[in-house]
Amino acid sequence: MLLNRRRALLALAAAGALWGLTVPLSKLSLEWLDAGWLTVARFGLAAPLLAVAARRGLRGALTPGIVAAGAIGYGGVILLQNAGIAHTSVSHAALIVGAVPALVAVLAAAARAGESGPAAWTGYGLALAGVALVAGGGGSGTSLAGDGLVLGSVLLSAAFIVVQPRLLAGRDPMAVTAVQLAAGALAALPVAALAEGAPRAPHAAGPVLAVAALALAGTLLPFALFAYGQAHVPAELAGAFVNLEPLIGAAAGALAFHDAFGAVQGLGAAAVVAGIALSTLPRPEPPSGRPPLFAG
Repeated sequence: MLLNRRRALLALAAAGALWGLTVPLSKLSLEWLDAGWLTVARFGLAAPLLAVAARRGLRGALTPGIVAAGAIGYGGVILLQNAGIAHTSVSHAALIVGAVPALVAVLAAAARAGESGPAAWTGYGLALAGVALVAGGGGSGTSLAGDGLVLGSVLLSAAFIVVQPRLLAGRDPMAVTAVQLAAGALAALPVAALAEGAPRAPHAAGPVLAVAALALAGTLLPFALFAYGQAHVPAELAGAFVNLEPLIGAAAGALAFHDAFGAVQGLGAAAVVAGIALSTLPRPEPPSGRPPLFAG
């Protein structure tokens, strides 16, 4: 069990780091595809590849609940996120995404699905404060509407992370992820077709390469790794690793998009790392006579 936990934490850390690439890659990809078509392309490319790798578990993953969760938790979340990223800066989007872990912890506690102790809650708060410092400098091209769309995606994402362990229980995490990615692509398809029309031809190779990287390094690998990790730890612990996404995203924003990143942001980065470390400490034992709700 301890080995499984370590592997799960490594998988979650890798997923969070890879997700840090998604905001800057999405920003580049949106130079070619609109928000809806980018969601379709991102999931439509990743889902078949993952389905082939997890084909033995697909039958058990084809349930109405898993499909619905994928349509909303992947399709709806990324549609809103893409639309928001198109109208705000990389750093602002990364900052707002950083609210996911704290929201997951709150929702999990409200649903009595979490057993976090004081150290973990301190870690959530410290990491969230670090995220605010990291991206506090903002960037050019921000808007209230764009920030609001990203916030809507964050609320949906937090709820999805909380319910996902129940859907993963007893199933192949990669198969579940493949089904949900396909459902997300199918959910976004009518929105893209009706609201955006036919996708336009690319004007340069850069955005095309960004879409391919987004589908593979930003979707296929991290979603599979996160699903594996989430199958072995509580939802609020898995959610803590999402803090790596804004940390890396804000750094990419500073390097590639010239968003502000100075001493204050460096202090925030250290707070994010310290917060994740605190939140990954072993949980307190549940009260006698009541088994834990999550394996870990």
